[in-house]
Amino acid sequence: MDSHGTGEDPSATGPASVEWAVVESPIGPLLLAATATGLVNVAFHARPAVRDTALGRLRARFGTEPVEAPASARLTEPERTFAAYFAGDRQEFGLALDWALTAGFHREVLRELATGVPYGTVVGYGELAARVGRPEGAQAVGAAMGANPLPVVVPCHRVVESDGGLGGFGGGTETKRHLLALEGVLPQPLF
Repeated sequence: MDSHGTGEDPSATGPASVEWAVVESPIGPLLLAATATGLVNVAFHARPAVRDTALGRLRARFGTEPVEAPASARLTEPERTFAAYFAGDRQEFGLALDWALTAGFHREVLRELATGVPYGTVVGYGELAARVGRPEGAQAVGAAMGANPLPVVVPCHRVVESDGGLGGFGGGTETKRHLLALEGVLPQPLF
């Protein structure tokens, strides 16, 4: 398999095209980006500076200019799926994913998280490390969570500290709290 995670040689077909859009959500604007393979990136707080950073990363990785596509066929299903998730009508995303922005141990951890930690449950950093054969790797799991290019879909918000603390989160602890409350793990905030 090539480094894009698609099984194809990118030099044989030219650079992969990337389409993106910013969608509103209860946790703020999200940048969604997709290749022909699937959803490749979700970025929290997608205001201009964050959006530009995410697009720069995609540009560097894929060697092509990401195209804003508000009516993109590639993003129609992800947009619908996110809306249903935030409305409480969907518990699994079931979207095709492009794992091109992650590799090695991080990819292994994120794939386990995506398939092995269902909606409404949480897992500790150490337990997730043990599941991928590195029981001493809790800190490495934390690094993988911090580098997750597909948050919410690959639910790093479901990874918590062994003492019950929330732990860190790239989208901020209030975003993590909101997602866990949506999934029934935490009580809804009072305010």
